[in-house]
Amino acid sequence: MFSPALWWGTLLAMGLLLAAAIRFAPWRALMADPARGNGWLAAIVGLMMLWLLRTEVSAGLEFHLLGVTALTLMQGWALGLLGASLALLGVTLAGWNDWAAFPFSLITVALAPVSISYLFLLLVRQFLPRHFFVFVFINAFVAGGLTGMLCGYLSAALLAASGVTSYAALEDSLLPFFPIMFFPEAVLNGWIITLLVVFKPEWVYSFRDEEYLRGK
Repeated sequence: MFSPALWWGTLLAMGLLLAAAIRFAPWRALMADPARGNGWLAAIVGLMMLWLLRTEVSAGLEFHLLGVTALTLMQGWALGLLGASLALLGVTLAGWNDWAAFPFSLITVALAPVSISYLFLLLVRQFLPRHFFVFVFINAFVAGGLTGMLCGYLSAALLAASGVTSYAALEDSLLPFFPIMFFPEAVLNGWIITLLVVFKPEWVYSFRDEEYLRGK
């Protein structure tokens, strides 16, 4: 669908970003805290299983929930990007994703959702009070739904830019589904984070009892 120059350029750019994520990821903290490490590995396996559950919207166009917002809240930007990329690699090796689309899939299911979710977390921390309800409802539920929608529109833009289909065709066949899918994506991420902060708060790096619960 894309020119070889664009394909290799995208792959190179994503490779540099992944190298930076590997360089700045908190490996020492991850190895020193087995609970967080186990949570990261479990999240990668969970994403792979989630992404295998997909629905064909139209010929050649398939949809699946992301769940990347929850991963980002659990591990931060660097480990979130690496975890989502490893999950995508696993799905691709299993034959459920085309290698020709791999660099662009890294953008739509790894880089974009992780970056949007992390930016949302920073903005909420800056402008809203640190409260349990704010963390679960805004950072997980609302951010998860909006992230899923925005990444869907980004995927549609890439399809239109590739020339494989027209924007008019996408407007009829694919774009109307994205607002509808806000709710399931939001519920999925909100549900996961709510369960984790209640039963496994040590798995969620961005949540601290001292900030969100004590004295509230």
